[in-house]
Amino acid sequence: MGGGRDTALVLGGGGLTGVGWESGILCGLARAGADLSRADLVVGTSAGSLVGAQLTSGLLTPEELYESQLGDGSGEAVARFGAGLVARYALAMARSRDATAYRRRVGAMALAAAGGADESERREVLAARLVSHEWPERRLVVTAVDALSGELAAFDRESGAGLVDAVSASCAVPGVWPPVTVGQRRFIDGGIRSATNADLAAGYARVVIIAPMTLGSGLVPSPAARAARLRAARGAGAADHAVPGGPQDLRAQRAGPGPAGPRGPGRARAGRGARRRGRRGLVRPGGLTMEG
Repeated sequence: MGGGRDTALVLGGGGLTGVGWESGILCGLARAGADLSRADLVVGTSAGSLVGAQLTSGLLTPEELYESQLGDGSGEAVARFGAGLVARYALAMARSRDATAYRRRVGAMALAAAGGADESERREVLAARLVSHEWPERRLVVTAVDALSGELAAFDRESGAGLVDAVSASCAVPGVWPPVTVGQRRFIDGGIRSATNADLAAGYARVVIIAPMTLGSGLVPSPAARAARLRAARGAGAADHAVPGGPQDLRAQRAGPGPAGPRGPGRARAGRGARRRGRRGLVRPGGLTMEG
């Protein structure tokens, strides 16, 4: 890997569960000879932004990233997704004529729910999880959504946003954590647009998508739908490789209260095990040949 626009790694959202699962997958791939920390582009959404920032920092190997997830995480704050919040998401979708309108509705909901909440506390939590607060040399793109316009924001080292602010914005789950201020705008979780935002990897010869959460809807395309669109746009000769999540992985050992809950060793080991089991493909000499 390395050298221009060869390999792109796309890391999807999935809460702290997803952080552990993706870390395990990346460790398993590196052990098998495919070290994706050398990808030319890393696109991170929500949990994937946190993993991407760690992976590209140059301060952690995939093995060390995996090992960092083996604590019990019992002291971490739990994001609660109650029935009321889920219903508000569903209502926003039902009332929206298109995807941008849906994101604006969810943004308005997030701004109203935040009230006078101090976003700095959440920022401090995420800053403590990052081993570096500087943008890496390798190209890292962190996704978020403008809470007012509903438009995608793709933060990178040239955007003027700090890495901690970008990751905090990408992880600002509407109705759970307050929107994050970057410059003069406020942003919410990039997963409101897509669990992966894999279209940002267009133009790369090979794209690897790791998606802990596989569901989608008409207004929020699933990782599979995003991958299919990307493949169609890139045409013949493109190589796409997907490592989807699923209940058997994200609920492994029932470690924690759900995708947004605390991490646990079961999550990371499940991710590493998913790579080892193959999921209809293995890493073979000469390159990745995974298919979800």
